[in-house]
Amino acid sequence: MPLISKWLISIILLIFFVNRGFCIKCWNCRSSNDPKCADPFDNSTVPITDCKEEKGLAHLPGMKSSMCRKIRQKVNGEWRYFRDCAYLGEVGIQGDERFCLMRTGTYNIFIEYCTCNSKDGCNSSSLLSPLPIVIIFSLSYMSRFILSIFS
Repeated sequence: MPLISKWLISIILLIFFVNRGFCIKCWNCRSSNDPKCADPFDNSTVPITDCKEEKGLAHLPGMKSSMCRKIRQKVNGEWRYFRDCAYLGEVGIQGDERFCLMRTGTYNIFIEYCTCNSKDGCNSSSLLSPLPIVIIFSLSYMSRFILSIFS
């Protein structure tokens, strides 16, 4: 019986983590409409959006959102923040969502573009997440369990 329960727990954990990759909920706001959207982020008045329920974008037919994004923009000395579902790009910089893409332009323009998909609401102020650590420990546990079955 303990062997079956360990196997069942492992399968449930695996399904939970796989499911997390297929749908995500993201904060959806603009600091021009709600000052709580800026950093430090206060989600007390900000809705969280289920990205799979989004109708999509007219110029990207059939494309589904798979990540969250946070854009921090400075134009002529004024900071603006945007949080929403993201349709294109890759997570973070080379897959590491602790890092954001930063660009500067002429006329005193600065943009920081952050994307993530590690957990629901990952486009809040902090992009660090404990989820990768949980996944590593779960995989370690599952591999030891599978090895114990065959030895």
